[in-house]
Amino acid sequence: MTRSSPTSPGSRTSTRRTPSSHELDDGVRLASGARLEQFARAGSGDAFCFVGEGGEERPVVYVSLDGEAGPLGLGLAEVARLSLVAPWWRDARGRTAEELRAVADEYREDVPDLDARRDRAARALGLDPAGLPSEAAVLTRLVDLSRRPMAADWLVLGYEGEPLDPLCDGSGEEGRQTRA
Repeated sequence: MTRSSPTSPGSRTSTRRTPSSHELDDGVRLASGARLEQFARAGSGDAFCFVGEGGEERPVVYVSLDGEAGPLGLGLAEVARLSLVAPWWRDARGRTAEELRAVADEYREDVPDLDARRDRAARALGLDPAGLPSEAAVLTRLVDLSRRPMAADWLVLGYEGEPLDPLCDGSGEEGRQTRA
């Protein structure tokens, strides 16, 4: 259930920013008051944001137009590994290990050369493909980040001031499901 979404359909014509825009909609912010700096947009319009001050080592949160948000990694390098290893991570929420395997298999059917593409992209980023973590490890990490005490510092509020739904609820259910 979505408590609040970062944009409200029909609320104003400019609520959905273009993918080239690096600004969040007015009022979308962190509950902690820390800086939330968008640095990229997905094709869907969802936002990737740094938390706080500093460089690419800052925590990264994802803010979806569907009213979900949550931490993706501690730094851009961790988010890159997540995206390389499990590019379908957005579909992982609330699924069992068996369901996750099915999602991954379906993704691989659609992109049969996924491993070659991943390895090529990893090398382009200066990463050794053999050193990338497993799918289970990156998904477990995604859930673990939502449980950490600092996750409260990364709580994203919609423009109405209500918390957005978590990507992972941190209850442990997704973590148990992804560890298999």
